[in-house]
Amino acid sequence: MSKVNNADFYRGGVFDAGRARQAYFDMMKRLGAPVYEAYKKDDGFFWAIDFNRGEFASFGMAGVFWCNEQAEGYFGHEIFLLPGQSIAEHSHVASAEPAKMESWQVRYGSVYGFSEIGDPNLDVFPEVKALLSKEHLDSLKSFHVEKWTADGSCRKLAQTGSWHFMMGGPDGAVVTEYANFHDNAGLRFSNPNVKF
Repeated sequence: MSKVNNADFYRGGVFDAGRARQAYFDMMKRLGAPVYEAYKKDDGFFWAIDFNRGEFASFGMAGVFWCNEQAEGYFGHEIFLLPGQSIAEHSHVASAEPAKMESWQVRYGSVYGFSEIGDPNLDVFPEVKALLSKEHLDSLKSFHVEKWTADGSCRKLAQTGSWHFMMGGPDGAVVTEYANFHDNAGLRFSNPNVKF
């Protein structure tokens, strides 16, 4: 598995979201995933972030919020991860809304799902362990890791409020997330400097 070159996504030290979005489109084409015209508009519908870390190759993602309905309490999200790229470790706690509970379905490619719940088994995945940043390794010393592929299965968060994240597999991934309403006030990152 080879990660993208971090320097390709910064100009003068500033994250270039347009270049990042294009990298996801290129990945999606390789995976056979649709690149809808709505994704290509520069209106924030299809967004890319580096979690304010300056390490897009390690910490980054793109996404689309299909829906986030507070009144009815449901949420639909598409997650895009480049090869070896991780979402920052996070959890969801109750705020004005109940804590977010989520499930994921890999549509294209594969991901590694990380959780604080389950038997520590990171050593079973040496290719993944080598790609984890020091920040990930320092934040949660005992990971339970599972590899998820586009096999039609839906994976559920092990426990409400538990720490978790995912990393793009060797070819990257497109993952659909199902959940109750997403309330940013209930989102917590293990690194307080991370921004969503």
